[in-house]
Amino acid sequence: MMTYLDIPHRADRALSDEDMALAQALQINGRASFREIADALGVSDQTAARRWSRLRSSGRIRVLGLTDPRRMGDSGWLVRVRCTPDAASSIGEALARRTDTTWVHLSSGGTEINCLVRTRGLGLDDSPLLQKLPRTPQVVDVSAHCLLHIFFGRDLSPINKRGPLTAAQIEALTPRVTPEPAPDDTPPVTLDDSDRHLLDLLARDGRAAAGELAAATGLSPSTVRRRIAELTVSGVLYFDVEYHPDVLRENFGASLWLEIDPAHLATAGAALAAHPEVAFACAVTGTTNLYASVDVPTAHLFYRYLTESVAALPGLRHTATTPIQRTMKGAGPYLPAGTP
Repeated sequence: MMTYLDIPHRADRALSDEDMALAQALQINGRASFREIADALGVSDQTAARRWSRLRSSGRIRVLGLTDPRRMGDSGWLVRVRCTPDAASSIGEALARRTDTTWVHLSSGGTEINCLVRTRGLGLDDSPLLQKLPRTPQVVDVSAHCLLHIFFGRDLSPINKRGPLTAAQIEALTPRVTPEPAPDDTPPVTLDDSDRHLLDLLARDGRAAAGELAAATGLSPSTVRRRIAELTVSGVLYFDVEYHPDVLRENFGASLWLEIDPAHLATAGAALAAHPEVAFACAVTGTTNLYASVDVPTAHLFYRYLTESVAALPGLRHTATTPIQRTMKGAGPYLPAGTP
């Protein structure tokens, strides 16, 4: 039987095979040198650099240095905002411009906004946004779900599942320095002002050269390289690739809210993360305790996915879906439409 990965995808045709290989290489190791990338892909380092420059300058992809909220003592909240259709776009744009939102989706025919909000602490009281939203005119309802565990996401994206690289190429590109697993009771990492400045710069350009970062922060290049390695090993810093919607996104996207028996939550989450249709999956608080962002070519294939793959998840009690109409903000800092 034909599987999802056998079906021709509009998004996979947006880049050439060579560009898709480069994009997957950067998703695996965002700060790999062009020599390392070239050796793994079997091209010259000049070719790798030229392809990257073209993709970046055209706004197709950018590498971001992002931070893990938990390792910084912060919390992530999946927030659903139901509002009147005439206000959804303007409210969504306002949310996208905020620095405490990570991504913003306009859903359900323009009547709902889904976003990931980051709070400076562990509770809702630490978020001015979550205190203000319920009092915003034309907002009908707000629900917030604390993000408990990520099953698929962070430094992983659909290209890790769909990309053309072989197992040997993936192994060659995988960073030798990886984050150390941190127990749940590990205290947050202490950051100073220079660390925060460095992280802010990497959030806009994860491949910025050490010399450029040193000039901007007042640190030496060797200190910059050392702190990047230390922050990565500690789990504070990770590298992700943000893609233009035409690169990976399919014609039909949806948010999937599942109620899973708690005894099966870990198993169901791991199974969901392995589905090729899933771009992001996490456990959250609330009755619908498992969330996923799903991307498929057509509504019919989404129906098939629901009735076959989702229906087979262990401990499934209830399913709710909201079609994604438009992504107003991705993982990185907000860039207005048309910004390269």
